Amino acid sequence: MERIRCSAVLFDLDGVLIDSTPAVARVWSGWALDHGLDPEQTVRNAHGRPSIDSIREILPDADHEKENDEVERREIADLDGVVPLPGALHLLSTLPPKRWTIATSCTRALAEVRIRAAGLPSPGKFITATDITKGKPNPEPYLKAAGLLGIPASECVVFEDAPAGVRAGKAAGARVIALRTTATEEELREAGADYLVDFCSDVSVESFSSDGIVLALHGNGEQS
Repeated sequence: MERIRCSAVLFDLDGVLIDSTPAVARVWSGWALDHGLDPEQTVRNAHGRPSIDSIREILPDADHEKENDEVERREIADLDGVVPLPGALHLLSTLPPKRWTIATSCTRALAEVRIRAAGLPSPGKFITATDITKGKPNPEPYLKAAGLLGIPASECVVFEDAPAGVRAGKAAGARVIALRTTATEEELREAGADYLVDFCSDVSVESFSSDGIVLALHGNGEQS
């Protein structure tokens, strides 16, 4: 059994704690079709990044703020199938409350709606696309999330599912546990993931104290 010692844990949201894949696919596919774009490629491009970054890349001459508002409106309205992923609720409930938070590429409004829809606890303070100037794979989201906890990112473990998020966590100096929920193992390893698991259910809190947290990898968890 692999054991990981850290001071805090930083989670991505979609694809790590919640399954929003059907909703994301529906929204971005519909938006892509409205603009004459390839839906499958658009969905792949959008995952794990702030939506406005994807829109700027896909439609460089568009009104980016207007398009981003429309995508957000559709995502907030479409919560069908937004559920917690296996083990997410248990892992969050067993971590010390002030030793974990979320860094998501969602806007704050969308993140709050999805957290509630999935029935997950909220960390109170967390980082969203609304709080940053540079999104993943830039390390800013995870550096700011660690800052909320008052703990250096180098002492944190990041849970991610997208290569862009893995790169962000590594660039922040954290170790990264990558979930096989979205990308291939090859993509996650190439991005720099330190460990691979299927779901949060492959990770448990073995112990915690003022000295830190010990996470245990089991089931399908492995060192990358």
